[in-house]
Amino acid sequence: MTVPPAGPGDRRTFFKDSFGELVRRVAERTEERIVQQRYQRPPGALPEVAFLAACTRCGQCLPVCPVQAIRTVLPSGGLAAGTPFLDPASQPCIACPEMPCVKACPTGALTLPAHGWVGYRLGAVEFVPERCLTFAGSPCRVCVDACPIGVTALGQDEAGHPVLRHEGCVGCGVCVRECVTTPSSFEFKSLEGR
Repeated sequence: MTVPPAGPGDRRTFFKDSFGELVRRVAERTEERIVQQRYQRPPGALPEVAFLAACTRCGQCLPVCPVQAIRTVLPSGGLAAGTPFLDPASQPCIACPEMPCVKACPTGALTLPAHGWVGYRLGAVEFVPERCLTFAGSPCRVCVDACPIGVTALGQDEAGHPVLRHEGCVGCGVCVRECVTTPSSFEFKSLEGR
């Protein structure tokens, strides 16, 4: 006797979908209880709960960062205490092509993304044109020259205005920090729930 394939209205599909939704909700609630504060993690970090479980707080990723962008969460950080994080406002990641922090991680809490920086995002950067000097008639290339990714992430148009290309931007935050305007013409946003 052949069992007909499960259809959209069938009991198996209903229970499978319901159970999947239940598991997703339980995982979200567990993460909400465990993760009291979100930190910007170094490149290749696992999702937060998995990262907290895998990271042994060995600190091997810290000394290999050429710009010392990686810091550790203070003891008051609960379960995250001692884990590595980035603070783009004080020292952004410079998107090293070889990702030495990932290679130094002995546990896999940081894993090399399949395509390196291509398609990988540390965060999101937004451009605020009304703050930019070039829109007030002053020439400036500071952000464009500072971008470690180059024109695939940040270039200039014919008028000399910055052009942020989201598809190429890795969200490192270098442009946010290097911008000469106050506040910066670029804003860094974390990728929640990564």
